[in-house]
Amino acid sequence: MTEAESTIKVRRTTPAARALALLTAFAVALVPTAAVAPTPSRAQSLPPGLPVIRDAEIEQLLRDYTQPILRAAGLAQQNVQVTIINDRSFNAFVMDGRRIFINAGALVDAKVPNEVIGVLAHETGHMAGGHLSRLRQQLANAQAASIIAMILGLGGAIAASRGGAGGGNPAAAILGPQETIRRSLLSYQRAQEEQADRAGVKFLAATGQSAKGMSDTFRRLSDQILFAAQNADPYMQSHPMPAERVAALEILAKNSPNWDKKDAPELQLRHDMMRAKLTGFLDRGDTVARRYPPSDTSLPARYARAIATYRHADLRVAIGQIDGLIQAQPNNPYFYELKGQALLEGGKPAEAIAPLQRAIQLAPQPALIQVLLAQALNALNAPKSADEAVTLLRTALAQEPESVDGYLQLAMAYGRKGDLAQADLASALAAFMRGDQKTARQLAARAKTRFPIGSPGWVKADDIISSKSQ
Repeated sequence: MTEAESTIKVRRTTPAARALALLTAFAVALVPTAAVAPTPSRAQSLPPGLPVIRDAEIEQLLRDYTQPILRAAGLAQQNVQVTIINDRSFNAFVMDGRRIFINAGALVDAKVPNEVIGVLAHETGHMAGGHLSRLRQQLANAQAASIIAMILGLGGAIAASRGGAGGGNPAAAILGPQETIRRSLLSYQRAQEEQADRAGVKFLAATGQSAKGMSDTFRRLSDQILFAAQNADPYMQSHPMPAERVAALEILAKNSPNWDKKDAPELQLRHDMMRAKLTGFLDRGDTVARRYPPSDTSLPARYARAIATYRHADLRVAIGQIDGLIQAQPNNPYFYELKGQALLEGGKPAEAIAPLQRAIQLAPQPALIQVLLAQALNALNAPKSADEAVTLLRTALAQEPESVDGYLQLAMAYGRKGDLAQADLASALAAFMRGDQKTARQLAARAKTRFPIGSPGWVKADDIISSKSQ
């Protein structure tokens, strides 16, 4: 599941156009869906339109999943982040050396932590192996070779035409070498996938974890696509054929020392809570009720129902359900966060402040919750609250320097204080982080006129104006 999975495409056009377009597509193809994020944050410094879910609880769990793997891979110092895509299909991929992307569908479908950990180990294998930079070089080489092959093919076709060779096939002269190049590139990708499988199993063994979840996941995916792959040409696939890949992976996994090792019960509970939370936020109320009926009194089921109740039904009832969760786990920061968010979105910002403050006290990395609390403080529309919001947001942005919502709330807080220069600068930074260069430069230019020349704010605004498009 690399960055280029299902992305090296041949457009269904004329032979000449196919020759020109061959092997030039190298991008992540994701269909944006309506993002309903557990916290009100958006995509940050990512491809435009990418529907990203931000949530303090889920991100903390994924950090706990990945850190041992990254240490085993020698990548602990690279600040690798796991980014959740609001897509219900089962997929994960890497785009650079800083992020692993995983679909919400993969998190919901994985019944045990070890399955998600196995997927993350596989993607870490791509990072540790330097596959992305190598694949980009292979793509560059392939593109250059395809252009040369096309030129030579066109030259041969023209010569044959002038020579009166009536039996020639100009399209075949162009596309024959192109097809060879494409098969070579796909073969290279298949080799990378096999290497990532091996590396993933190695990292799991080094961290004392089972590779069974990784093997089971690929077995399940193999079963899903088996019918579609029955008549596929194995030399035209970017990944090894499912049966071959699964068989090789199962041998590796069963030979690893921890095949039968189970996930710790407390980790399983956190995993189940994550799945319940995603279901509660992303699915319709009736879907949540079917998956977590009232007869299910487990903590994850109660979590999902409380979320669905506040989103789709009655806030008062939802607060009672959330208070029941807090009573069950009084030191769980994310139950307080949920209560604060429900109250804030229910038009009760003053009541949201106390539970959000408690959540910040308890959460290990509370930056996203700090942004949410600042939103509640801004909603009070009072200068004193704005001062507190600015302090909170400065702290949060030190941990989340690409947070669009953080800068938007900071702009609002400065506006409440009457500091228009800082408000314009924060608005410019928000636009810059979401990739709106035009708006960012306009706002930064206005901010420059409000700051003293050469001051830190003036310099930052000038940097935005002078920046190149991302």
